[in-house]
Amino acid sequence: MALAKRNEGAKVSSEINVTPMVDVMLVLLIIFMVVTPMLQKGISVDMAPVNNPEQMPDADKEDALLVSITRDGKVYFGSEQMAVDNLTGKVKDRLANKPDKRVYVKADMRARFGSVVQVVDAVRAAGVDDLGLLTEQKKTAPSTPPPPVTPGQ
Repeated sequence: MALAKRNEGAKVSSEINVTPMVDVMLVLLIIFMVVTPMLQKGISVDMAPVNNPEQMPDADKEDALLVSITRDGKVYFGSEQMAVDNLTGKVKDRLANKPDKRVYVKADMRARFGSVVQVVDAVRAAGVDDLGLLTEQKKTAPSTPPPPVTPGQ
């Protein structure tokens, strides 16, 4: 009687099958592409670019109070449009039970300066301790070297 020898090691493939991993990564990429635009708080405005903005990470928090001013002078508290006259009362109501009395103002760079001043005055009248004006980092173009100077010219 002879012993039968099975060679099951020959059937094993040592190559990694990456197809399922690629499928999962594509699904995650699509989910992030769909969800990311929804994470923006408030109204979309083109903020003024500055060279050295101060970082304000608290402006992105869920409970941050955000006042936006659009290019045509409309004022939004969060995502609710309102008149500047009603802004002081709304801000007072929202700050009544908060220990941190901070409001962030996000104005379009083409908004009239007078409307921004009116909003800042209305927010200050509500008893705000700290007012943050949100801006963007100025995009710097790569510097080009000066043209070569030829002698004799």
